[in-house]
Order: sequence, then structure tokens, then C-alpha cells
Amino acid sequence: MIRGIYIVANDRVIDNAIALLNSIRYYDPEVTVYLIPFNENYHKVAEQLATLHKVKIFPDLELIDKFTKRIGEIFDRDFLALPNKMRKLVAWFGPLDEFIYIDTDIVVFEKIADNLDKLSEVDFFCCDYHHANDKLRNIFSTFVKEQQIFSDAQLEDVFNSGFWASRKGTITEQQMDEALRECAAHREYFDFSEGVTDQPILNYLVLKLISKRGNLVKIPGGGPGSWAGSQNFQQQDYALYDRGQRLKYLHWAGTRMKTGSPYWQLWEHYRYLHEGKFAFIPKLTRRLFPFVSART
Repeated sequence: MIRGIYIVANDRVIDNAIALLNSIRYYDPEVTVYLIPFNENYHKVAEQLATLHKVKIFPDLELIDKFTKRIGEIFDRDFLALPNKMRKLVAWFGPLDEFIYIDTDIVVFEKIADNLDKLSEVDFFCCDYHHANDKLRNIFSTFVKEQQIFSDAQLEDVFNSGFWASRKGTITEQQMDEALRECAAHREYFDFSEGVTDQPILNYLVLKLISKRGNLVKIPGGGPGSWAGSQNFQQQDYALYDRGQRLKYLHWAGTRMKTGSPYWQLWEHYRYLHEGKFAFIPKLTRRLFPFVSART
């Protein structure tokens, strides 16, 4: 059985991707990581991540292209403007038997693949408080609750689409195709009012097709948070803590990554973790000129 991690990236997010992989490799030098290209402009980030961290390209690029084309056929552009945003869904048809999908605007603080042990109990898990804080916002409209498209218990399992895990084959291509066509026929189900893209559709697929679901924060007393918009985390040794619990990861969801962003210096630490030239630049200079790196 092959376990590992999928990411989606292109050259535009190369700095975020390097920060993420630096953090992953810091805690786990050996876990298999595959890059799913977001579009055709991925060769620079692929080369960097392969050289630095042995990241592999998703082996079936033809499948990705066919899947993206199919998404474009199913959804009108005024409903889903960027079919490429859905490419993360090919994770269910890739080479990894058990996988975690991780957005590139994340850094991790532990050997993150160890969480895949949870798949001995469930077929899908996430690790966030969207269900408690944002509830249905940026996922479903009130119509879904009013018309009981999903039960109240099911709606307690909504999640952020930046970090989740499952196993190959849990959703078949036919099941996914049918569910995606249902989504396209019922845009009234979804809340795209704040510019989210894949998150509502992914939630629909998981609630519809996977009955054994889990959330790593749903433990007695509650697990640690993960959103960078939370100001109450404490930093120690380049990791964050929430009520004494070490965060598994930090996600800058909905936050523009720039100087002054929440926990920016922590992100800088992981982005420039192995760049010796940069290490000699004073920290103040780094804050003022965050684009300075060993590549310049």
C-alpha cells in the first residue's frame, strides 16, 4: 500500500509550494508527494520541488486533461469559471492508495502523513472548524437545509477544501461524474457569494458519496485550530499552539499572502528554511523586502 500527499500548484504559487514542502520534509523526509499541475505553467515549480524534495509529477497527465475538459463540459462558465480548480479531485484516481490533499497556502507542524492512520476507521477525514464557525457559509445555500437535501447530521460534516484525506477508489469515476452533473443542475444548492470555487462542489461529493467520515478536531475538548485568521495561537520553536495543543498545520485560507499577513514571519521561516544565502540577510530586511531570496 502506497501512502502519501497530493498538492496542486503552478509556477505562480512557487513560493507557497516551497514553504509547504519545506515544512513537510522537515518533519518527514521520506513521505511520497505528488504534484498535480494546475495548468500548463508548472515546469519551474515542478523542477524546484523535485530537486529540493523529490516531489513527483502526477503520472497520468492525460487523465488530468480529460478530467478538466469534462468539468468544462458539465459546468457553465458563469457557474464554475475555472474548471482547473477542480483538478484536486483526480486524487481519488491517482497512484496513492491512501492520501492527504494539502493546499499550498499551508505549512505543517508534524509528520502529517501519520494522520492517515485515521483511515482505518473512516473513508474520508478533514481537520478544521468550518462546521462550527462558518457553518454552511461558502459551501451551501440555505436551500439545502430548508429542503433537507442533506440531514442536519450530514451538514455537521462540512469542511474546508484545503486539507482532507481519503483513499483511492472510495469514489469511482462514474459516481463522481453523476454527482458533478447533479451539482451543475442545482446551482441553487451552493454558496459562491464570496468567491470560493471547488469547496462547495467537493463538500457535495463527499456528503453524497462517502458515508464514513471523520474530522480530526472532533475529539473530547476539541482539537487545535488551523486557520491563520485566528489571532490566539501561541508560537514556540516555529510551531503554533492552541490552548496548549500543537497545531497540525496552519492554513492562510482567504488571506492574501504578503508582508503583514497573520503569522507572516512563521511562513518566511519555512519558505527560506534551506536557503543559506538568505540566512545572512537581517530579519528586519526580510520583513521589509520579503521577495529577497537566494534566487535573486
